Amino acid sequence: MDKIVIEGGTPLNGDITISGAKNSAIKLMAVCLLTDEPLELTNMPHLRDTRSMGGLLEHLGVKVETGPGSRMFLHAATLSSTEAPYDLVRKMRASFNVLGPLLAREHKARVSLPGGCAIGARPVDLHLKAMESLGATIELEDGYVVASAKGGLKGAEITFPFVSVGATEHAMMAASLAQGETVLYNAAREPEIIDLANCLNAMGAQIVGAGRSEVRINGVKKLSGTSYAVVPDRIEAGTYALAAATVGGKVRLVNVRSDHLGSLWPLIAQAGAKVTMDEASVLIERNPKTRLRPVDVETQAYPGFPTDLQAQFMAMCCLADGVSVIRENIFENRFMHCPELIRLGANIKVTGREAIVRGVKEFHGAPVMATDLRASASLIAAGLAAHGETSIGRVYHLDRGFEHIEVKLGNCGANIRRERE
Repeated sequence: MDKIVIEGGTPLNGDITISGAKNSAIKLMAVCLLTDEPLELTNMPHLRDTRSMGGLLEHLGVKVETGPGSRMFLHAATLSSTEAPYDLVRKMRASFNVLGPLLAREHKARVSLPGGCAIGARPVDLHLKAMESLGATIELEDGYVVASAKGGLKGAEITFPFVSVGATEHAMMAASLAQGETVLYNAAREPEIIDLANCLNAMGAQIVGAGRSEVRINGVKKLSGTSYAVVPDRIEAGTYALAAATVGGKVRLVNVRSDHLGSLWPLIAQAGAKVTMDEASVLIERNPKTRLRPVDVETQAYPGFPTDLQAQFMAMCCLADGVSVIRENIFENRFMHCPELIRLGANIKVTGREAIVRGVKEFHGAPVMATDLRASASLIAAGLAAHGETSIGRVYHLDRGFEHIEVKLGNCGANIRRERE
């Protein structure tokens, strides 16, 4: 098992190129199940999660190849199985989203209930209710969802009781091949939703309204192959921006969609870093000799502040000159990074969904343990700012969502390395 070792206290200076979005890439990979023609994805991140999804698709009969650069080729000419087994699905929650495409194309599926980071309950009820609304029969057997749709899926009106990115994406994919029109109400609005819709439309789907709360999908009989570029990862971009603000220095983020992080930039500026944007990049600057200012934040569905940046934002607030209040509204168990930040010297008190962060002058290096993907990134940022050596264990969480993080930070002057434990 690997660990990340950091000798902290060095400002970051340099350029970081942002990879394709993990949360988008995995769903775009599942799209290949909706057509018997080849799908080429460019700007693909090479991650543990994309490898896991590739393994599941190969099990289903998909030919998966990685090309030069950041290309991936997927071809589901025929499917050899409609069962997604536990050993493959448990590795990553998003792999559950093969259920809808399998139902849409083969009219049947047997998919294990999912796994993933332990950051909250995150039940799949909304996914299953959406499939039932589209005409599927759903049964639960020994930890598996057994679904069938004799005669194919049929368009329906689906109202989500609360915003769910995964359920919105799942319903969009399934409805693309359903008979008639499907309307999604209270749909998620994240950029990854738009990315999925754009790819499906390039394949011949008829989706209108992605990025708004009402999405209309007019089902088609067949989808074709296409070549499609994955949108840049807004969470990776936000993570490096917050790391630069936490540690200090001058970091330029390249291949970034700044409009996808409209809720973050004002808060970083409020904390005391300078943010300069142009069409293709974002520059983060902060004098490491000046203290950060406290900032309150609460996570919300897009376009609000993303829950996937809450841990990284907290690491920055830990060094502010004052008290910050951070409220987590999305997941009920997403403060697991707090005890590890406290090991580095942070002063944090958690009460329910609120964390009161009293800023300290400095972090001190210590051994810590990653508890989930985004928590891992917060410990990286804290370790970069800490005096002395910080070692971060269980970084397999980190490898699920960040491509070559130690290389990208090392190129900006960080003293960071990967070691075997």
